[in-house]
Amino acid sequence: MASVFIDGEAGTTGLGIRERLAGMAGIALRSLAEADRKSGAARREMMDEVDLVVLCLPDGAARESVALAESLGNRAPKVLDAATLHRCAPGWVYGFAELEPGQSGRIAQATRVANPGCYPTGAIALLRPLVDAGVLPPDYPVTVNAVSGYSGGGKAMILAHQKAGGPAFDLYALGGEHKHVPELQQYAHLARRPIFAPSVGHFRQGMLVSVPLHLDLLNGAPKGADLHDILAARYAGAGQVRVMPPTENGELEPEALNGTDFMELRVFVNEAHGQAVLVARLDNLGKGASGAAVQNIRLMLGTADA
Repeated sequence: MASVFIDGEAGTTGLGIRERLAGMAGIALRSLAEADRKSGAARREMMDEVDLVVLCLPDGAARESVALAESLGNRAPKVLDAATLHRCAPGWVYGFAELEPGQSGRIAQATRVANPGCYPTGAIALLRPLVDAGVLPPDYPVTVNAVSGYSGGGKAMILAHQKAGGPAFDLYALGGEHKHVPELQQYAHLARRPIFAPSVGHFRQGMLVSVPLHLDLLNGAPKGADLHDILAARYAGAGQVRVMPPTENGELEPEALNGTDFMELRVFVNEAHGQAVLVARLDNLGKGASGAAVQNIRLMLGTADA
């Protein structure tokens, strides 16, 4: 029986992880009393007793927790950072199991894994196979547009949307400095910094991530079917990523996968104009957060096949 401690279990992601792990065969959850959750000594003692620690913490607190774990030396547990701090950090394995062949094996062998961001999960899933196939030039001027439910935006955003008269829709990070951009660029293997335009809709959870492309600017001037085939080949047999045909009406709504840990990828194309829009749909609290974390936890603990 492997034991797991969620440091920061009272937040949205921590609660989602706890709910998914509860009753799962082969995994025992450990918790601190509420009065001890900010005690460094209590947390270190707990870390000394478990196999894996999940961090659901702001950057400063996550840094402190990693230091506590490392102070245990060869008794240190494995660590999964389910928040933001270590996604581009040296020595941490990127926790997108479907990123490329062999990635799930790297996660299974790692002692330090960083969970992906919700938006980059969709964007990287769409872009990386095309870059690896030589179709999308690494210096292509990529634009990523995305809309998420408000549950991923923290307490202030959640309160703003849940109160009467909350905003219907918000564009944000229009200064181009969103924290997900370095991660997106690094793991999509883009040489040119992408433009990322995130937004929040007045719904609790669900996500659409879209990437528009001019087909004549891609190598080999591919058709939409070629892009679909590249994605389908990359994710064949991937349990949580599914490549789907475009919808007949050319529309997608963001909430269809809520409550699941799946992600759907689609290619919409207008061949007459040589344009395509790639779209990823996922639950920002599922494959975009807690669902991906549990996938990584099971790989790291050896309770799932790599």
